[in-house]
Amino acid sequence: MIEEIPTIRVQAFSRPDPALLAQLLMTPTGFLVDAMGGVGALDFKLAPAIAEQFAFCGVALTCHAGPADNLALIQALAELQPGDVLVAAADGFTGCAITGDLVLGMAKNCGAVGFVTDGCVRDLVGIRTVGLPAWCAGVTPNSPHRNGPGSVGFPVSIAGHRVCSGDVIVADLDGVVVIPQDQLAQVAAKLPAIRAAEAAADEAVRLGARRPSFLK
Repeated sequence: MIEEIPTIRVQAFSRPDPALLAQLLMTPTGFLVDAMGGVGALDFKLAPAIAEQFAFCGVALTCHAGPADNLALIQALAELQPGDVLVAAADGFTGCAITGDLVLGMAKNCGAVGFVTDGCVRDLVGIRTVGLPAWCAGVTPNSPHRNGPGSVGFPVSIAGHRVCSGDVIVADLDGVVVIPQDQLAQVAAKLPAIRAAEAAADEAVRLGARRPSFLK
């Protein structure tokens, strides 16, 4: 008897050292981008579904659902760990939502701290109540199918960026930044100097500076 091929592929991955992750908490995304040479942010067109629910810092758990489907997203719930950010690639399809308040509520119950998709969401009243920051390309009441195929844990392309499970995702009012796991220690090591330089520049402006210090 030939067994049915699963429609959702799941790949295990390693998560970063929590001590390194802790060094990024409450760090502006601009500082993180500076530590990576000026890059790392997802496309500016993504926005929080609920304006006042935007900030998070956590570990990416990726899934590729594809257009008009969310079976992979639902499967990803079984792989979620506390502190994860659920990253759902819909191939940029905006004809229907990839999720609504129920799945996002389940994700939060599993310990997720954020959600990012290049597709749409729905049920904004419920999402506001759930309280899980959800970044998306838009909002529509149209609903998806649950047919597959799809994958969980594999690299995805979302909003102009490659995201791997185990990368660190940080969001604030400026946008969403992806820190590759293999760059995490390097980024963390650069942050003290960046924070000090920014603090000095802020103080200079407060004291009346009229031009950057590098201009003579």
